[in-house]
Amino acid sequence: MSQPPPIVLSFAASDSTGGAGIQADILTLASMGCHALSVITAITVQDTAGVDDVMALDPEWVADQARAVLEDMPVHVFKIGLLGSVEIITAIAEVVSDYPNIPLVLDPVLASGRGDELTSDEMVAAMRELLLPQATIITPNSFEARRLAQDDDDDSEMPHLSQCAARLLHMGCEYVLITGTHENTSQVINNLYGTGGVVRTDSWDRLPGSYHGSGCTLASAIAASLANGLPLAEGVYEAQEYTWQSLKAGFRPGMGQYLPDRLFWARDDTDAEEGSKSK
Repeated sequence: MSQPPPIVLSFAASDSTGGAGIQADILTLASMGCHALSVITAITVQDTAGVDDVMALDPEWVADQARAVLEDMPVHVFKIGLLGSVEIITAIAEVVSDYPNIPLVLDPVLASGRGDELTSDEMVAAMRELLLPQATIITPNSFEARRLAQDDDDDSEMPHLSQCAARLLHMGCEYVLITGTHENTSQVINNLYGTGGVVRTDSWDRLPGSYHGSGCTLASAIAASLANGLPLAEGVYEAQEYTWQSLKAGFRPGMGQYLPDRLFWARDDTDAEEGSKSK
């Protein structure tokens, strides 16, 4: 009997397109050699263009899903995506607090690629208070970082991303990876911050088109890298490389955004190019 692969438990919503959400997490984790456990937080009505509706599940059902598998199997890493309600955030925070030695990757999903609001101000506040202090790493894009870091009573100018990172770290997470996809730069520049400042900066060729599920892919790939035993900074780079390659090989099955091809490495015509410059 062979040894089981590393196990990652993902909390996320269901996305019927398979582009994002729990489906994206499962495919990414499997592609990177992990076994995925899935806890559904919400059911969405969406297509490749955007999200039309979200139905959050009962928080007790969310907690019960997690505790059932946690009492049965050893989990190496937690990954958290779209949450659905303040009550679900509270329930998940209580569950993961019982496992403080398991790394936690938090992807703070605040809106869809089209801009559909998926997280209320009350949910943002709950994430700050209950989940950020337990997170090993959070993976916001620049918009999400600014919203998470912005003081609710602060009417001043938006802080610089380095200031956002400092504020988020002060809230208790160990690392912050801020992605630059939404910034007006010739390349996508991603910065990993720790308590001592910038840990690493990675630049990636900006690909044409708009992608559905890139954030889910990146966060799940980081979770897989940690589950496979990589040090955090190295795992963050490997996750970026995997995500960039999956986006480069992306396809457009519907009338909206492109979807990452998370099995790009299995295609005969895959041309694994070097798409990054690290410093």
